[in-house]
Amino acid sequence: MAELVVFVGLQASGKSTFYERCLRDGHVRVSKDAFPRSARHKQKRQMRLVTEALAAGRSVVVDNTNPSPAEWEPLVAAARAHGASVGAYWFPPDLAGSLRRNAARTGRARVPDVGVRATLRRLRRPTPADGFDTVYDVRFDGRGGFQVGVPEEA
Repeated sequence: MAELVVFVGLQASGKSTFYERCLRDGHVRVSKDAFPRSARHKQKRQMRLVTEALAAGRSVVVDNTNPSPAEWEPLVAAARAHGASVGAYWFPPDLAGSLRRNAARTGRARVPDVGVRATLRRLRRPTPADGFDTVYDVRFDGRGGFQVGVPEEA
């Protein structure tokens, strides 16, 4: 069965690194960050890529900040329409850590601090009541890796 994974967290919270280390082998990554800066209709493009992957039976990770139900509700609906399970991976906010890691980025990867702070204001922890089958907490483990929390009960 295909799975849709929605990452929820601040910029520079470890989402893309977590994908590379933990989910890359089994999931296609869709991220608006991978689209050209000049790309138009990024949301429509993202939904098309997600829908195409799910229709082909492939599991997908949506690697964006996805701070609120406005971002994740269409993704959950797409997963359900294709009979896929849907999970959220919550990266609890650590503003100081995100700003520090973001400051070390260069070029397009670096987000203005005001953007990180704006995301924090909109950021809400997902729950099973939002339509997710599982919600995992993901934290840095202090040894260069990640600690994934036990899924919540639905």
